Amino acid sequence: MSGELKTVGETLIDLLEVNGVDVVFGIPGVHTVELYRGLAASNIRHVTPRHEQGAGFMADGYARVSGKPGVCLVITGPGLTNIITPMAQAYQDSVPMLVISGVNARATLGHGRGRLHELPDQRGMIATLALMSHTLHEPEDLADVMERAFAILRSGRPGPVHIEIPIDVMSARIEAPRLRHAAPLRPRADMGTINEAASRCLAAKRPVILVGGGGVPAAGDIRTLAERLDAPLVTTTNARGAFAGHPLSVPASPSLKSVRKLIADADLVLAFGTQMGQTDYDMYADGGFPELHNLIRIDIDAAQLARGPQAAISILASAENAVADLLAAIGTGNRPEAGGAARAEGVRSATLAELTPKMRAEIGILDKVRDALPGAIIVGDSTQAVYAGNLYYEAGRPHGWFNAATGYGALGYGPPAAIGAAIAEPEAPVVCLTGDGGLQFTLAEIGSARDAGANVIFLVWNNDGYQEIETYMVENGIEPEGVRPSAPDFLKIAEAFGLPAQRLAHVDELPAALRKFRQHKGPSLIEIHQTKTAGATA
Repeated sequence: MSGELKTVGETLIDLLEVNGVDVVFGIPGVHTVELYRGLAASNIRHVTPRHEQGAGFMADGYARVSGKPGVCLVITGPGLTNIITPMAQAYQDSVPMLVISGVNARATLGHGRGRLHELPDQRGMIATLALMSHTLHEPEDLADVMERAFAILRSGRPGPVHIEIPIDVMSARIEAPRLRHAAPLRPRADMGTINEAASRCLAAKRPVILVGGGGVPAAGDIRTLAERLDAPLVTTTNARGAFAGHPLSVPASPSLKSVRKLIADADLVLAFGTQMGQTDYDMYADGGFPELHNLIRIDIDAAQLARGPQAAISILASAENAVADLLAAIGTGNRPEAGGAARAEGVRSATLAELTPKMRAEIGILDKVRDALPGAIIVGDSTQAVYAGNLYYEAGRPHGWFNAATGYGALGYGPPAAIGAAIAEPEAPVVCLTGDGGLQFTLAEIGSARDAGANVIFLVWNNDGYQEIETYMVENGIEPEGVRPSAPDFLKIAEAFGLPAQRLAHVDELPAALRKFRQHKGPSLIEIHQTKTAGATA
């Protein structure tokens, strides 16, 4: 303790700064103004969305690109309920997010007397989808609670963490605590388990490596391991781009028959940081993912290791620690080639042949984006071209392809998440690929992008409604209903917000339009209409 007195709100900002926070997303209100008292004098940037859902999705996109927790400040009650959907998406996709909310004064909690923004049990409600939810009853506990929160965010499987601060605690004055940066605690497996796994690796003749989002931080070492084992690298949606252009890369969904055959034919499968959940491994819910007889599964979360396919060896460790130890145990000696590059190339070709002409045309548009804007980050919503890309697409860089069409699957994710990505990496080209339906969920965040000066190109895939759902209804003999919401003129919307915009007559105009708007400082908009833009679909 230094003897200096500060309010809890001011101390909170100091603790955020010492833990490396440089951006917070939020909308101030009477229940959080005391948390803002020290913000203007700090080095933390505040970004104001149009809705707390936007704040959460911005924090998600920021966290995925920066590798740091996304931080949100929201008011009691409706502010917190508005951010529940982004927290659920972050939970499903293992994205580190810290949500700091207000709550009513301590003496009023649980009495149900109709206080402003009151909920029956705010902390209990949010605890069901947070790794930690804590009410700060004692002002002096702030430093310890914040240290615990950041330790959780950095140590195990990431996800949302919630701290609520009663409005009478925010303004309490406390002695400034010693500012501590919470250290990560990354699990490491025992060497006996590592050596057993290494022996299986050395004996394998047709190994395959599966990589999920949890493996991306270790991508360099995983690439080295794949080269030593001559093993194809199959990446889930959240790992795309980690091995961009590598001859062993298979940027394709394990839900596809060609990829499943590669996995079924393997005599060893190593899985790094992947949930092995339905939206990546059984998208069509056909139950056709093969039984794995020699699976080595590496995950930072013991609960994940207990779910999904039964592993021959389960390794509780961070991907970084596990692959480093495996490389040391395997050594650098020569191994017989396993035909990895040829197997990977064969699967890439077979996968594309397996897709419909329409899907291949949509993937071709994604390739145009990647090639026109080297180093691009494509942030997707739930729209047709994104579904196609999740099945097969090679992003040009790590964290260059992510979206909400997996896991929780929240519509409206793309626009605010792209803003967060652009704030995390302002020099990178960021493209938000969103449908006409999904964009209208968070349409107002175009204004937030302009306010923040976010360099986002909103690429609107307009098919006049919820075509994916309409197609599904028709295929299942259901008369389509509720799938044709009218869309505004997106170019006029862009004009109203002061954004330059263009509607493409032909998809061949896309590269030039992307390069043109890349030179513009701030957001812009391009519309592709599925039937009115020639070449948009097969």
